[in-house]
Amino acid sequence: MSNNLLQKQADTIRFLASDMVQKANSGHPGAPMGLADIATVLSKHLNVNPANSKWLNRDRLVFSGGHATGLVYSLLHLWGFDVSIEDIKNFRQTNSRTPGHPEYGHTHGIEITTGPLGQGIANAVGFAMASKYAKNLLSEEVINHKVFCLCGDGDLQEGLSYEATATAGHLGLDNLVIIYDSNSITIEGDTSIAWSEDVKKRFEAIDFEVLEIDGHNFTQIDDAITKAKTATKPVLIIAKTAIGKGAATMEGSHHTHGAPLGADEIAASKVKAGFDPEESFYVSDEVKAAFDKTTTGSLIEKAWDDSLSVQSKEKIEMLQNPDFDSIDYPEFEADTSVATRDSNHKILNAISQALPGFMGGSADLAPSNKTELKGAGDFPVGKNIHFGIKEHAMASICNAMNLYGLFRVFSATFFVFSDYLKPAARIAALASIPQHFVWTHDSIGVGEDGPTHQPIEHLTQFRALPNFYVFRPADATENVASWKVALKLNAPSAFVCSRQGLKVLKDDRAFGEVANGGYLVKKRENATVTIMASGSELMLALQTACSLEEEGVIANVVSVPCYDLLVEQEKTYIDTIIDPNTKVFAVEAARGLEYYKFADVVYGMDTFGASGPANDLFEQFGFTIPKLKAKILADLK
Repeated sequence: MSNNLLQKQADTIRFLASDMVQKANSGHPGAPMGLADIATVLSKHLNVNPANSKWLNRDRLVFSGGHATGLVYSLLHLWGFDVSIEDIKNFRQTNSRTPGHPEYGHTHGIEITTGPLGQGIANAVGFAMASKYAKNLLSEEVINHKVFCLCGDGDLQEGLSYEATATAGHLGLDNLVIIYDSNSITIEGDTSIAWSEDVKKRFEAIDFEVLEIDGHNFTQIDDAITKAKTATKPVLIIAKTAIGKGAATMEGSHHTHGAPLGADEIAASKVKAGFDPEESFYVSDEVKAAFDKTTTGSLIEKAWDDSLSVQSKEKIEMLQNPDFDSIDYPEFEADTSVATRDSNHKILNAISQALPGFMGGSADLAPSNKTELKGAGDFPVGKNIHFGIKEHAMASICNAMNLYGLFRVFSATFFVFSDYLKPAARIAALASIPQHFVWTHDSIGVGEDGPTHQPIEHLTQFRALPNFYVFRPADATENVASWKVALKLNAPSAFVCSRQGLKVLKDDRAFGEVANGGYLVKKRENATVTIMASGSELMLALQTACSLEEEGVIANVVSVPCYDLLVEQEKTYIDTIIDPNTKVFAVEAARGLEYYKFADVVYGMDTFGASGPANDLFEQFGFTIPKLKAKILADLK
């Protein structure tokens, strides 16, 4: 490698990034400038094909510091992805293809939406885990790529990074290379004001191989990446860099982190590097040719494709196109009592038996979440993933595993602990990642564990999340119908399941309408009341409706297995299940405020619950037939 050409390549990245931020008057020039030398050398090692950004055996590159978009978009343009110089000039502008943080599905070549700091590290671990399983499934000749992750001080300060990298070390993910841009700068100044740990010792303690280099020395960068590619454990490359490298007077200053350098500073920096200060967004033919991946990428992919056996191609095709209609779902006998976490267990196993690419695991709660896939073995050779008590990393890892291109992956925990993984659930929704979240112990029915373990606001919180579908099945049969819908959604879904047994209703409901989010379970002529409910409260609603008839009050009952699908329906459908001429009540052993979109009155929780047997709590908080009936009669008056 010619150091002169490498320097021109790196400086081209620096000035593309600084020009982007300057033109937009918004963004982060410091990190792209500091990482430009590393990115230039890494480009020589990276196997990607801009003509087919979904090529299975490509190397994955994750930018955990999503604010370093100047670097991301520069590289994608230079490599030959569908990111033009005009796209770069429109950085951070409304409706541009180059938004402020990279978004999967929005900009060609972006592997995953990393979002807030730390998640990208967990995403990289997820890609590496998916790759490891794929190699075991398809052979090392088929899957042998690497996963690279660029991260910074902020990523490593987030607790998520420890959860994720500890998992990587435990699993011995030798296909993972994390390059740490160690510039010792965050927004407030030098990292020493808040952080003093020895990163090398930390990663050695979790069984990483750690290499330390000068992040601006091309030879050291190349040697470290070369060594990392043949390592027998995950690798952390600590690259000591200067933020804003190449800036005429501001190199090393935290002021380069999140603001334009200024026209004078950029001009002086270009002069110093031998670039024309009057020219912006400049890429020489020599530099473009040195970066370009279009020809080599296509050749590498073709050689790989030619090497595949017929059997390997058939396996890949089957994994990439799962046959959801082939699933032999369990059936449940009416009038039996089955907790939806138990019916969910049978459903998960039925899906696993039909789909080779279906897998998942729990945050150390599989016996309680009922998520073990029987006879499927333990990851990385089997389908049961043991995440340990690391909810945030678990969900972020599964986001990436679902985007790997072969697998459908679920994660599981208690519903109340969804608080720990909310950022990853939000990214799943934002990026339309079809992760399935299994959340059990769904209400005050948790009982004796008390208010710290009783989810109250959580249903309302996740129903408020756009493009996220929360299913709270009322019984085992509705659970099956919900899974049939969720598997075909191009979005994340959550299954909120009961700990306590729920009576299996007679199979005389229009289950096809679960796809509409809500449907009539009980319809009466001349009804003056409609009661809406989900989950365990549906039976309460049905029984209360029967009891109301004794008082001459006729009630329809609507099951709402997925509120998020219900709000997407046309008014004409809503009016067929919620008669506009009735007074509408909603009941839920949680906050339930979202029901006011449809209901006149909502009976929900105003406290965090209490510790005691579940039946006592339902009595205490008014979720019994006599108490609900009395409330409805009082409100009707």
